[in-house]
Amino acid sequence: MLSGSGVTRSRAVAIVAAFAFTYFLSALLRAVTATLAPVFGSELGLDSADLGLLAGAYFLGFAAMQLPLGHALDRVGPRRVLLALLGVAVAGCVAFALSHGLAALVVARGLIGVGVSACLMAPLTSFRHLFGPSTQLRLNSWMLMTGSLGMLASTLPVQALLPVLGWRGLFVALGALLLAGMALTYSHVPRRTVDVGTGPSADVGSYRLIVRHPAFVALAPLGFFCYGGLIAIQALWAGPWLTQVQGRSAAQAAQGLFAINLSMLVAFLAWGVMMPRFARAGVAAGRLIVWATPASLVVLLVIVQRGAEAGTAHWATWCVLSTVVSLSQPAVAQAFPAALAGRALSAFNLVLFVGVFCLQWGIGLLIDGAARAGHGTVAAYQWAFGAFAACCIVAYAWFLLRQRRMPIIGGEAVRR
Repeated sequence: MLSGSGVTRSRAVAIVAAFAFTYFLSALLRAVTATLAPVFGSELGLDSADLGLLAGAYFLGFAAMQLPLGHALDRVGPRRVLLALLGVAVAGCVAFALSHGLAALVVARGLIGVGVSACLMAPLTSFRHLFGPSTQLRLNSWMLMTGSLGMLASTLPVQALLPVLGWRGLFVALGALLLAGMALTYSHVPRRTVDVGTGPSADVGSYRLIVRHPAFVALAPLGFFCYGGLIAIQALWAGPWLTQVQGRSAAQAAQGLFAINLSMLVAFLAWGVMMPRFARAGVAAGRLIVWATPASLVVLLVIVQRGAEAGTAHWATWCVLSTVVSLSQPAVAQAFPAALAGRALSAFNLVLFVGVFCLQWGIGLLIDGAARAGHGTVAAYQWAFGAFAACCIVAYAWFLLRQRRMPIIGGEAVRR
């Protein structure tokens, strides 16, 4: 048995594997627009703002589900919620494959976002009920590693499949894989991981307690700008930077995205290995965020300053250093009772993915606006990413001001 969970090790592996497969697919669907951006641009005539809207529609649908999702996860249980929503994702993939024109594509991609909105929240809610704090941090990092694997699959493998399947056939195939994920979820994920029907925490119907909590208040801007920005760039803007700023071909950009996502996979694997050791040493998640975030901000400023000279290695370095903000998610969950875990995670995820949507579309609008103002392509990207860097710096400053009021995570107070 795993300590305190009543779940055998083999059963735990099956549960985690089923969750990991669906999260792998959701991450692939999230990031595939970065690889397909040149195709959409040439075939459908989409400009930077259109691409940002199309990519961001996924996150808008995703974000719209978070508050009802959190309530459903706590009341109904992760298995039933995940199965229902994956059915919506299958329909979204088919609709995307059949769509013509930006409006239809945006609606279909929004449906996909709705459908995969529980692919991380459902496992994290289950882990909050089944495992201890250090194991939760490890599994959170390894789920994110699985997501990086999905993003890896969205680069060179997708590029290789495009001549065979086309982008429409690709989305039909992804819908079929989501059906397989539903079968795995039905077979291996328990019907309920905890009895949430009793106790005072289960009767809390409002999110007011969550959004006023010191941990949530301290981490929300960091989640919106730094974590949301990491996903926005990894899932979309790293690709156009390589093609439009550096002048790389679509195939070269796919290779660059592969390297970026591979580096993030290794980073999340390392976090999964190291987090239990940090917890035993009394090093809290908040302290790690304080220490590591400035390095990512420095690299981002270097990228903005260097412009066309900043390429795959720079973005890979920034992404790896930025992975420390992923610790904010389990830190928020651990600040609340288990009966509120689904709502706490989903409320934070709402902030995160509203940030992704705003940043993906907003960066595109800033690039197009700077171009209309007479700036060249490289300068337009520098203006847009410079504005993004400024927002990240402000979010980190806010965290520094508020982090002393955060709750004790892992047995140690969070201090600089």
